[in-house]
Amino acid sequence: MFGLFKRNPVKKLENKYAVMLTEARDLQRKGDIIGFARVSAEADSLLREIEAAESVGKKSANT
Repeated sequence: MFGLFKRNPVKKLENKYAVMLTEARDLQRKGDIIGFARVSAEADSLLREIEAAESVGKKSANT
């Protein structure tokens, strides 16, 4: 019952990932390729973190 009010940490990371992708897109459109590459790399590492968190969550749900 109390799990209903628990925040989902993966959802927060996914929102941050979406913001980073938007920022990277805007940088690319402005012509800032170095900034685009930096933000894209950060977004990629965040995506790997999200995937790791989801796989841990799936393993604990199956147990």
